[in-house]
Amino acid sequence: MVNVNPEKLKELLGNQPLGELSDEELVSAHLVGRPGAFQELYDRYRDRLIHFITRKTGDADRAQDLVQEAFIRVTRHLHRFDTSKKFSTWVYTIASNLSKNELRNRSRSPLVLFQRLTGGWEDDHRPIQFEDTSMRPDDLFRKRYLRNLVEEMVSELPEHHQLVFRLRELEGKSYEEIAEITGVNLGTVKSRLHRARNSFAQRIEPFLN
Repeated sequence: MVNVNPEKLKELLGNQPLGELSDEELVSAHLVGRPGAFQELYDRYRDRLIHFITRKTGDADRAQDLVQEAFIRVTRHLHRFDTSKKFSTWVYTIASNLSKNELRNRSRSPLVLFQRLTGGWEDDHRPIQFEDTSMRPDDLFRKRYLRNLVEEMVSELPEHHQLVFRLRELEGKSYEEIAEITGVNLGTVKSRLHRARNSFAQRIEPFLN
């Protein structure tokens, strides 16, 4: 149970609007039983965390699930939260860790690059595809190598280039979808993607020749 002096307890349980309480005060208010305090915290951070996780993972739908998971963890450990610390730092740390786990665990199908990656980037091209054409050990080794190589080369791109590249070239999303996810206009999406493609091609070319 959170330690709150009697006067502060009266304030937290009183008539002061929840929206006027700090994050840390909302934590204390929730722990002493004030209705709606946790919902206020959730509403305060939900959209921001969805945007944050979407930027990290490139998957807006999955981001919504991960935000739910983040708040499940918050609920589970809230009684141990030190209200002298910033709640925002704590919840963003949880969200960041979930994003890293998502990227670490995200599996793609076994891969064979379907095109030469150093050129030929057409507006209507298919995303980079990985086809499971054989289960022989040497093929499996090559597929794993290519998957790891692509991931390594993409991870070297600047963060804002990584995101548009992942969305377009690995997930096959349209420019309009990418613009909606990233919150930038179509011109910026195309400009970033052009730079990301060139940078990626330059990085991966020595490994493919």
